[in-house]
Amino acid sequence: MGLKSVLSKLIARQVANNIKKWSSHPIETQNKVFKELMQGGGKTKFGADHNLGKVETYEDFKQAVPVQDYEGLKPYIEDVKQGASDVLWPGRPIYFCKTSGTTSGAKYIPLTKESMPNHIDSARNALLMYIAETGRSEFVDGKMIFLQGSPVLEEVNGINFGRLSGIVAHHVPNYLLKNRMPSYDTNCIDDWEQKVDAIVEETLSEKMTLISGIPAWVQMYFERLQNATNGKQIKDVFPDFSLFVYGGVNFEPYRQKFKQLIGKHIPSIELYPASEGFIAFQDSQKEDGMLLVLNKGIFYEFIPAEEFFDDNPTRISLAEVQVGVNYVIILNTNAGLWGYNIGDTVKFVSTSPYRVVVTGRIKHFTSAFGEHVIAEEVEQSMKSACDNFGCSVTEFTVAPQVNPMEGELPYHEWFVEFDGQPENLDQFRLYIDRQMQAKNPYYLDLLEGNVLQPLKITPIQTGGFVRFMKDRGKLGGQNKIPRLGNTREIADQLKPYHS
Repeated sequence: MGLKSVLSKLIARQVANNIKKWSSHPIETQNKVFKELMQGGGKTKFGADHNLGKVETYEDFKQAVPVQDYEGLKPYIEDVKQGASDVLWPGRPIYFCKTSGTTSGAKYIPLTKESMPNHIDSARNALLMYIAETGRSEFVDGKMIFLQGSPVLEEVNGINFGRLSGIVAHHVPNYLLKNRMPSYDTNCIDDWEQKVDAIVEETLSEKMTLISGIPAWVQMYFERLQNATNGKQIKDVFPDFSLFVYGGVNFEPYRQKFKQLIGKHIPSIELYPASEGFIAFQDSQKEDGMLLVLNKGIFYEFIPAEEFFDDNPTRISLAEVQVGVNYVIILNTNAGLWGYNIGDTVKFVSTSPYRVVVTGRIKHFTSAFGEHVIAEEVEQSMKSACDNFGCSVTEFTVAPQVNPMEGELPYHEWFVEFDGQPENLDQFRLYIDRQMQAKNPYYLDLLEGNVLQPLKITPIQTGGFVRFMKDRGKLGGQNKIPRLGNTREIADQLKPYHS
């Protein structure tokens, strides 16, 4: 056991004790954050426009600040980009995180000196909580790889612009720099496939202990490693590989494929980072869900997902949430985001402490017939089917077919890239359909009412989703295939990739 490993255990105990303190007093912790945000926000243009200086209670705040998305804050953000100070938060941001938008095109999310510790400390604390609970710290002595976007930043009006993962790469603690991979030059490669090939070349001879990234892109890395080693499993390529860290998507649809690629079980830690703030991390290998980060400059609000599109939806603070309810999560942060809907839906699995699972995106659903199918339902159904039929999938997405062939009822079409197709595809699809009926009563009603017919599966070529993303300039980084769509925009674009 190396010196870093020994020291990490001591630090882990201290961090675990601190986290236990604030997570044991969640409402008091959030109230403190709320007051700090009101004090900071009251000194800004946004604060003046919304009377934040007069806000004393959460009820006052709801009256003063509307729930909004990027479009609502865009005029303020444009002012900051042009060089203005004290607009959304005192001073000026130190970064703008560039993310992909929908209606807004590219989005520019501010990061301030007050908000950056949330992004850095939360990722570190996830690892330290793992060490504190399990006593396993050997991975700290080996090489760690973080598959991420380019760290190259662009400066505009004194503010650096870049992708979140690239920005964070500039804040890796000094004690990890010698352990961290890939090299800076490799990390700067724009073409994702070239970058992965370069990473394979750099890491093949290294003692890799921790591997981190979005599952789809880690899977590509593993497959390229196998190609470079005549089909070796990852456990034989990297015998010391002992911890997988991921975020961005639900890992369950990928779990079986990872088990095949690696060749053994590897412990994992789930993170919930977003450009707008590091929201939660898995703090325990024994409990479900991720611990909500309550003490790092984010005041959370929640709206029941089923009410979100109503004229006057319920809007509550952490004190009022209930286990098992699907909520849209709303953020107020010390980066200057106010009443901000990041588009994610979460469900609490515990309120002592407050732990969540991500259930999907409020805009990523299938409800062409009023069924409002969400990502959690399709991912759980697919996992159950794969477990039952002994197969695995590389990727999949779901869309409605509202204009079927003449004489047919409409249906949900599942586009699936299999890693070994089930022997009986028809039985496989009907099994998934039964799972969906059990999870979504609206879907069941539509089937029983002969509004819909059971789902259909359209197989996608091996490597089809990767080629689809590459052809659209979306390969790698933080880009992901939406699990669900309410239109056939992606479905129709997938036609060239059908098997």
